Amino acid sequence: MPILDEIGDMPLGSITGALLKSLGRKLKPNACTDTWWREIVTPARAVINNAHEHKGTPLLRVKRYDKFERIAQDQRRRKPSRIERIPATRDWIEAFCAAGDPYNAALVRFMFETAARIDQAVSIEPDDLRPATCEVRVKAQKGHPEGWITVSPQMMGELVALKPKRPKNLKTGALLSPRVFGYGSPTGYNNRWKTICKRAGIPYLSAHPAGRHGFFTELVVRQGVDPVTASKAGRWSDPNLPMRIYAHAETDEADVRARFRTNYVQPTPDEKPKHTKTKKD
Repeated sequence: MPILDEIGDMPLGSITGALLKSLGRKLKPNACTDTWWREIVTPARAVINNAHEHKGTPLLRVKRYDKFERIAQDQRRRKPSRIERIPATRDWIEAFCAAGDPYNAALVRFMFETAARIDQAVSIEPDDLRPATCEVRVKAQKGHPEGWITVSPQMMGELVALKPKRPKNLKTGALLSPRVFGYGSPTGYNNRWKTICKRAGIPYLSAHPAGRHGFFTELVVRQGVDPVTASKAGRWSDPNLPMRIYAHAETDEADVRARFRTNYVQPTPDEKPKHTKTKKD
């Protein structure tokens, strides 16, 4: 509605990309440029281009905010954006599970093992489990169709052991269908996870860094799995995307610099290279 208050009466042909981008500072002065793009530019542009498709009105293309615009807005609001996420480690997962209840322990293990999104995880119902083949059905999301993914026998054992719960719809109060993890929304886990992390003495991680970020970093950075294989297992269509966003370097910078000061191992003057026999010998 605030967007309509600003441009709702304007002819579509007179609305430019620069105009849409300028609304961010007016409507959300304390937000970052990524939020402006997601909550102002993208929905307004979608409406305008939908009209183009159906009515032939002008098509609108908008250039993204560049890094200079992003940095300038961060300086104005005195808060950095695009803070690098910290991926979960095996130690973090084990500490979380030791302090958590069976439902949340299974939830975090499931996302760490499969790279499932939180919305996909909390939507899993009892009929979405195939214990005989260790398969779990996850719903369609982010351009990927619904499908079955394979989990470890240990993971399937944890899922089957959970008694499904019927969460409430927070808006209507109506009971939802039974859910394996007991949550009715993708945000319902937050407060519980904060309590578990505090009890375990570990930093709080939300579902995304604990799951997808932890999954890709664990496989590619820590275990050396090739990015193509890891991307396919995590259901990324382009390996370049997770390499750019989900792979986090874990080598200490001082360690890297020290490598340039390490001398090569060279033979002493008294040592002679060993003679290797040839076919002629």
